[in-house]
Amino acid sequence: MYLSKEAKAEIFAKHGKAATDTGSAEGQVALFTTRIAHLTGHLKKNKKDFSTQLSLQKLVGKRRALLAYLYKKDIERYRAIIKALQLRDIIK
Repeated sequence: MYLSKEAKAEIFAKHGKAATDTGSAEGQVALFTTRIAHLTGHLKKNKKDFSTQLSLQKLVGKRRALLAYLYKKDIERYRAIIKALQLRDIIK
């Protein structure tokens, strides 16, 4: 895969509780955001790659579900991850 173990550990260390904490919602959202950015760049070059387009849509749905979970569970964690990743202009 295009992300090395070190790159993933860095993402989880920055947005999760620790470098080995791969299950936190914030870490997963950050990883999905990185993957979404990569796939978006790929699709800009390869417009007819429909399997990648489907994968991108699934990833966006997973990220959206995790963000909805964070919004319901702990609004402060939601606001922090949205601000850190610059996902939205308006924070609820």
